[in-house]
Amino acid sequence: MTRWIRRAAEMAVGKNKRLTKSKKGGKGKKIIDPFKSKLRYDVIAPQYFTNRIVGSTIVSKTTGNKIASENLKNRVFQVSLADLKGNEEFSFRNVKLRAEEVQDRRVLTNFYGIQLTVDKLRSLVRKWQTLIEAHTDVKTQDGYTLRVFVIGFTSKRQNSARKTYYAKSSQVRQIRKKMRNVVRDHVTTSDLKNVVEKFLNNVIEKQIETVTKSVYPLQNVYIRKVKVLRTPKFDINKL
Repeated sequence: MTRWIRRAAEMAVGKNKRLTKSKKGGKGKKIIDPFKSKLRYDVIAPQYFTNRIVGSTIVSKTTGNKIASENLKNRVFQVSLADLKGNEEFSFRNVKLRAEEVQDRRVLTNFYGIQLTVDKLRSLVRKWQTLIEAHTDVKTQDGYTLRVFVIGFTSKRQNSARKTYYAKSSQVRQIRKKMRNVVRDHVTTSDLKNVVEKFLNNVIEKQIETVTKSVYPLQNVYIRKVKVLRTPKFDINKL
């Protein structure tokens, strides 16, 4: 059996000239540094963050009609809120920043979204409670249209001996309505800068907990996610 396999292999090598043909010259391919044609730009966060230097990004050098600064615009960066605020307590949130303008070797960004990390969301879900989620589209005073997602969980009533604390469907509808109203009241009366500061300082979440107590007490209320749907005409002074 082994002789037959060896013979078949020899015949295959004899038929295929490519297997026996050696390379001419013996020199390998010329090694080219891929970063030789790249430029490094610093990414700058908006003014309302403590640490404005987010990091750096790489883009190909300007060649012909392909301009480096134009390739950088609308690029989205995801950064941990802990890095932007210089505090590890905020590591459960990620902030999205979109490149709006390029000055020298700096990329100026604007707020583009925020969301909870997956591990934080998983840690909130437990037994014997009701998960309540609501979302609404709202417009800021300076023309940004945001889609805001809110999440909350029912908590145990005072002096209650029950092991579970599930809310009725009618109570869930009332809580969702109150969630949307609180978000609208805060967002429609503020510009984007003040709205982002409210998101980061849990202002909206605290008011939702207070307002919904009359229906059913809530715990672990968070702005789960914020998406920027529409933006007004760009103003560099606001960065």
